[in-house]
Amino acid sequence: MVQMEILGMDFTCVFESLTDGRFPQKDCLLPLISKLLGYAIVAASTTVKLPQIMKIIQHKSVRGLSVVAFEMEVIGYTIALAYCLHKGLPFSAYGELAFLLIQAIILVATIYYFSPRVGNSTWIRALLYCGLAPTVLAGKIDPLLFEALYASQHAIFFFARVPQIWENFKNKSTGELSFLTSFMNSLGSIVRVFTSLQEKAPTSVVLGSVVGILTNGAILSQIIIYQKPTKKEKKED
Repeated sequence: MVQMEILGMDFTCVFESLTDGRFPQKDCLLPLISKLLGYAIVAASTTVKLPQIMKIIQHKSVRGLSVVAFEMEVIGYTIALAYCLHKGLPFSAYGELAFLLIQAIILVATIYYFSPRVGNSTWIRALLYCGLAPTVLAGKIDPLLFEALYASQHAIFFFARVPQIWENFKNKSTGELSFLTSFMNSLGSIVRVFTSLQEKAPTSVVLGSVVGILTNGAILSQIIIYQKPTKKEKKED
C-alpha cells in the first residue's frame, strides 16, 4: 500500500476506495474533509479583514465603528493563538488566528488613523498591549494563568462584539462595517466548529467557535437589516 500524504492530509484510503470503485467510508473521508476545510479557512483568513480595512480607507471614515470592540478582538486573537501554540495543535486547526491577528492589528491602526480624536487612554492601551503580547505569545506565563486567560478569551470575544452590536442597534445603522468581512467571519466560525471536533481540539476551542457563530451572525444580520447602501457605495464595495 502506497502512502499518499500531503501537508498532513492522508489521501491513501480515499484513492484506494475510488480505485476499487467504492465510495470512501466516513472514517476515511471526514478527517480529510476537515483538513481541507482547515487549510481553506487559513487561506481565506489572509484576506478576511481586508474588505473592512479598504472600506475605511476608501471612505476615510470610521462612522459607526466601535474602537473598543476591535481592540478587544486583537486581545482575543492574541490569547487564542498563544494557547493553540502552547497546546501544540496542528496548524490547520488554528492557522487562521495568526493571519487574523496581523490584520486585526492593522485594522485597529487604521481606525486610530481615521478617528477624529484619539485620547491618551487609547495610546496607553496600545502600549500595554505591545508590552505584554510578546510574553503571552511566547507562553512565558504560569500555566494556571494561561488556562485562565484562555477561558476568559471567550468572554473577551463575546464582549468585543457587544459594543458593536449595541452601536448598530442604537444608531439603526451599521456605518462603515463591511458585509463581506462579517460574512466571512460567520462562515469561518461555522466551519471551524466542524474542523475542531474532527481534530479533537479541547472543548474550550469548540466553544469559542460557537460564540463566534452567535456574535458574528448577530452583526451580519444587523448589516442585512440596517445597511442601505447607495449606488455609489455598492460600486465601491
